[in-house]
Amino acid sequence: MTMAGMTASNATTPTARPEWAEAQRIVVKIGSALLTDRTTGGLKAEWLNSLMDDVAALSRAGKEVILVSSGSIALGRHALGLPKGPLALEQSQAAAAVGQISLAHAYRELAGARGLTAAQVLLTLGDTEERRRYLNARNTIEVLLNLKAIPVVNENDTVATTEIRYGDNDRLSARVASMVSADCLVLLSDIDGLYTAPPNEDSDAKHIPLVTEITPEIEAMAGDAGTELSKGGMKTKITAGKIALAAGTNMVITTGKIHHPLRAISEGARVTWFIAKSDPVTARKRWISGQLVPNGQIFLDLGAEKALLTGKSLLPAGVTRIDGSFDRGDAVIIRSADGRELGRGLIAYAAADARRIMGKHSSEIATILGYEGRTTLIHRDDMALTRT
Repeated sequence: MTMAGMTASNATTPTARPEWAEAQRIVVKIGSALLTDRTTGGLKAEWLNSLMDDVAALSRAGKEVILVSSGSIALGRHALGLPKGPLALEQSQAAAAVGQISLAHAYRELAGARGLTAAQVLLTLGDTEERRRYLNARNTIEVLLNLKAIPVVNENDTVATTEIRYGDNDRLSARVASMVSADCLVLLSDIDGLYTAPPNEDSDAKHIPLVTEITPEIEAMAGDAGTELSKGGMKTKITAGKIALAAGTNMVITTGKIHHPLRAISEGARVTWFIAKSDPVTARKRWISGQLVPNGQIFLDLGAEKALLTGKSLLPAGVTRIDGSFDRGDAVIIRSADGRELGRGLIAYAAADARRIMGKHSSEIATILGYEGRTTLIHRDDMALTRT
């Protein structure tokens, strides 16, 4: 049966898609229900060990892996003796404060045992929505990946309020994947993918191995069931899929209820793939060039223009004039000396500081500003040119 935007199948062992082997940067979302034992309130040590074996194998293969991990509230509520059922916001925050220590310790120990370094990154909604903070978070994760560390991301539940939080890590993981231009987002679930109906309720439900477009029909299939430990259901995973695909990131929903769930993807386990229509770089540049309102413009000398057209970042030395009022992370128009629009980009400095360092060598930035800033005014990854 084939429907708009998807392929339905009863096959039990679809072959692994080439997108998995080709993915260089992978974000993996781990839910509380998979990570935490509901009876004891502790970590599922054997399962987490198997997952970290998979992460280590991907790392040895030259892949970059980012984990988006739930679990702090679930661990903390047990340690604090909080009752079952929904928690008040302040109880959740207290539980997160306690549980985050245990969670970070577990990842550090398990990563270290495999020769890896784990790094904790706590984010709130604003860190992925506000461009200045978005750049800060993105740059931090980029540096960690360059240093071969494994970023472990979680929502900063200790300080996030109801109004400024995601509330589920499906969407957070998709935002992180979008932010770092990941090739693939893996959502580890309690089910092996998307079905035409809940398989535990409908014996005729068919597994859907491939989705190329998230249509209203697909959205209607998504249930909203979660557990006490897991806020997300299939509905939040479809929302995550929308975010990921718009950013050019492929997404896969697969079961996390087995050991070595990432290795299973390579071995052709039954999963649902959501395939993006463009790659992350193309999607990101389209976002920069067409969806952001520019707050200023910068003019370049001929040497800087030629450098940009050969794929280089924009250095302060090549800038001759700056117009407008903007903050770090805002979009600006990049113009040639004679005023032609060359493209648009996200600028690394607020307008006042950018004017102070324009025309100067990058080595002078710290002396001029009094702090070590970025060596580039606009990094090539944050730039979309209209000419090639």
